[in-house]
Amino acid sequence: MSDPPDSVTGMPITPTSRVQPPATGDEATLLRAFLDYYRATLRLKAEGLDGEALTRRLGPSDLTLGGLLKHMALVEQNWFRHRLIAADHTEPWRSVDWEADRDWELHSAAHDSPEELFALFDAAVADSEAILEGVLSGGLDQSARRTSHDGEPASLRWILIHMIEEYARHCGHADLIRESIDGQTGD
Repeated sequence: MSDPPDSVTGMPITPTSRVQPPATGDEATLLRAFLDYYRATLRLKAEGLDGEALTRRLGPSDLTLGGLLKHMALVEQNWFRHRLIAADHTEPWRSVDWEADRDWELHSAAHDSPEELFALFDAAVADSEAILEGVLSGGLDQSARRTSHDGEPASLRWILIHMIEEYARHCGHADLIRESIDGQTGD
């Protein structure tokens, strides 16, 4: 699996090519650049760790770096594929018994190899980027085809801002988890 492309530069997102968002630009460019930055930040926090390290928890929390990668792969698919364009979930999400475990992605990540987790995350990001490329010409005010949790369809603008918020929050979690594993800090 190749690295997903940065939506601004078109270059693969890798730890060495993570790009600071530009200080100026149109709204869609800036939103996508910040989303790409946080995607790359989460990936960077998990880079270079083995399977045991990716399953390590901090304190009483169930969160692991592997779980965060898998969770964000689900979030990518849920907002861009499932809600924005109203397509069905793909595997592994489609066959999950969410009633049995509402946090399945967080818990099941312990059984996945680092390669599987990165491949799932990278594929979800690449799929989301392809979807965005296909719909951006409709503008940021277009509504998702499926409703969000409150029963209203979110705008593409709202989805992009929500995704930035989701990544930023979980990158903070990833900072703490990574520091507890090997002392690595910073972004």
